[in-house]
Amino acid sequence: MFAYANRFVRLAITATILFVAAIVVIVLWDYYTASPWTRNGQVRAQVANIAPRISGQINEVRVHDNQFVHKGDVLYVIDPFDFRVKVDVAEAAVNEHRADLEFKTSQYERRQKISGVAVSGEEKQQFEAVAQQAEAQYASALADLRQARIDLERTEVRSSLNGYVTNLTMRAGDYASAGHVNIQIIDAESYWVDGYFEETKIHSIREGEPVRLDLMGFHEPLFGHVESITRGIASNNAATSIQGLPAVDPVYTWVRLAQRIPVRVHIDSVPPDLVLAAGMTATVTVVSEAGNRRHMSVRDALRHVGDDMQHLAGHR
Repeated sequence: MFAYANRFVRLAITATILFVAAIVVIVLWDYYTASPWTRNGQVRAQVANIAPRISGQINEVRVHDNQFVHKGDVLYVIDPFDFRVKVDVAEAAVNEHRADLEFKTSQYERRQKISGVAVSGEEKQQFEAVAQQAEAQYASALADLRQARIDLERTEVRSSLNGYVTNLTMRAGDYASAGHVNIQIIDAESYWVDGYFEETKIHSIREGEPVRLDLMGFHEPLFGHVESITRGIASNNAATSIQGLPAVDPVYTWVRLAQRIPVRVHIDSVPPDLVLAAGMTATVTVVSEAGNRRHMSVRDALRHVGDDMQHLAGHR
């Protein structure tokens, strides 16, 4: 009787241990494999590449590295001397063509008032054409003056957005070439986080779902929401070899690494005392509306375990 009872107790203890172990395995499977979270997250930001519209020597740099600038602030100044001269030349040309236009217009109007006996119709047409030509030249001179004034204004290169000057290497005396980037500004209002999720977790992520962001080195988490999911990543197998043949990487049958799919997360709000920098590392976790970590049901977890076991058995 006692032997039967001891055997029953041992079986009950063994069953309890196996049950607890199964629960632990399911919980760990849910935490590390099935639930939507990743430690592979990175803070990103838009960077504006600022280039001058004109060429010239830089006289003055009015910002320093990592400085916050507002939209419209002067970043640096190009030597304006040549451009002021061009404005003076353009103004002189406008005055010249204005006087020429007034003279030729008066000649045309005077001949219009003379009878056809003294002035032929052909001569009137000639004076009209000359007056129209003078008017066109005057309009062209005005356009040249406007362009010269615009170029003079462009000697002050201004910021096009609110942000932070980054990696500033220019100095006074450098030559700035039109269209060539020489200063970068990080858009202060463009920060987001890219979470690189395993492809096995993408099916559990939906656009608009709340997300918790834990930055390395900061205790307080940030919160955001899923903005979008990337629809394609580069494939090594899509490349072509030197011989023009498909380049296919070998794959192990038993071990296959899940691809990482970028998920863009919009940051809802950033505390004013938080120094946010592009490139920071973040843990990205898709959470419930209450901000708690989401979990799979035991049924779904068991189904995922069963599917993986069947997949492994099929490759034996």
